[in-house]
Amino acid sequence: MKEVIIATKNAGKAKEFEHIFSQYHITVKSLLDFEEIEDIVEDGETFEENALIKARAIAKQFNQVVIADDSGLEVDALHGRPGVYSARYAGEGRDDQANIKKVLSELEGIPTEQRGARFVCALALVTPEGEESVVRGTCEGQILTECLGSEGFGYDPIFYLPELEKTMAQIPKHQKNVLSHRADAFAKLQTILMNLV
Repeated sequence: MKEVIIATKNAGKAKEFEHIFSQYHITVKSLLDFEEIEDIVEDGETFEENALIKARAIAKQFNQVVIADDSGLEVDALHGRPGVYSARYAGEGRDDQANIKKVLSELEGIPTEQRGARFVCALALVTPEGEESVVRGTCEGQILTECLGSEGFGYDPIFYLPELEKTMAQIPKHQKNVLSHRADAFAKLQTILMNLV
């Protein structure tokens, strides 16, 4: 396997995958590299279901190995929200800042010890032959009351890692690529990938 398609139009995610795959000398393409890819309706109720929906659709279209991820933020005090709606929590067409603002407003008055949260990443791998694998990775932390840091994307500026005393947006990319929910999921997927390579 010399090339893999990552089923995402998120440039930030694509870069993270490029970095992870570079050590295996595998070329990474994302949906940003192809024209006229129809939007895939992600109507699953879990991260795993959504990742599989995307991976199956793109593998069928390109007849190549595809990895799709569905990831997001689960906040304990919000009963797991935003969950699978993380990217569009503040409404369709809204941006990261709007999503962060909504989460912070919903957590107003909630004390630090009750602001536990985790980033979740489900990775689905689908081959042209129809073989499927799904793994889940997590990264535990807390939600702050304000944004700190300028690295990363999404909810990174409010996601605090107590053991580092920094937010996900305050740590360098190489460190994030070791600690993140995506790195955790990818580590679990490596055995499956090695068999394909």
